[in-house]
Amino acid sequence: MDDSQSTTHTIDIRDLTRRFGDFTAVNAVNLTVARGEIFGLIGPNGAGKSTLIKMLTTLLPPTSGTALIAGHDIVDAPAAVRRNIGYVPQLLSADGSLTGYENMLLSARLYGVPRSERAERIERALSRAGLLESAHHLAGHYSGGMIRRLEIAQSMLHRPPLLFLDEPTVGLDPGARRAVWEHIEDLRSQFGTTILLTTHMMEEADALCERVAIMHHGKLVACDTPADLKAQVSPEATLDDVFIHFTGDELNSGGSYRETTRTRRTARRLG
Repeated sequence: MDDSQSTTHTIDIRDLTRRFGDFTAVNAVNLTVARGEIFGLIGPNGAGKSTLIKMLTTLLPPTSGTALIAGHDIVDAPAAVRRNIGYVPQLLSADGSLTGYENMLLSARLYGVPRSERAERIERALSRAGLLESAHHLAGHYSGGMIRRLEIAQSMLHRPPLLFLDEPTVGLDPGARRAVWEHIEDLRSQFGTTILLTTHMMEEADALCERVAIMHHGKLVACDTPADLKAQVSPEATLDDVFIHFTGDELNSGGSYRETTRTRRTARRLG
């Protein structure tokens, strides 16, 4: 791959493919995501989104092809890739039996944040997430939106250039969803973080993402700005119309810690 391109693209995917026996989950995907871009990946259930994310985060090896993440090859340098990413999965990752601060401290240790910097980084991250006042409350008493902001804050403690968010607002009410959106935009504006998110909410993709890719049957069938994608369908099209146009399907799209846990367990089969 061209080294000059890796300096402008945080993600550079080349013919990335994953097969499970005779089934091809991801089929020769090519894609670049620029530094500092908020990029959305949408598609119906089983389209291959989660498999693609698992390969990019080194959780699953590709059958063929490869990708550069922050200049590091997912096949040849998986450890370097992991040092340069944050990842927030669909399933609940915060520990409800720990306080917000304790969850952050655990992540700081896991990410290898120097001991001398932990307290300051945690305080700043909790402040940005709007969780400083509740830092010493059990996460099990947090609302769904607070949990998600805590998880994003945990994933950014080591200051990675790239953040993966898998269904970042699943199960959240509209107010909590907008708070998470604002937090995501704040990360990009303050740190230049590149963000790749998957979502089943067209409103979310339209509001947050500079570009959106639609995945269907393991392939990328469209990729452009939300405005240009809508223009390709009709002058008055919504992103839902775009989705249906390219896939023929419709998407189905907050509560307490317990409700969030239940919702995310249901959502684990999406994508």
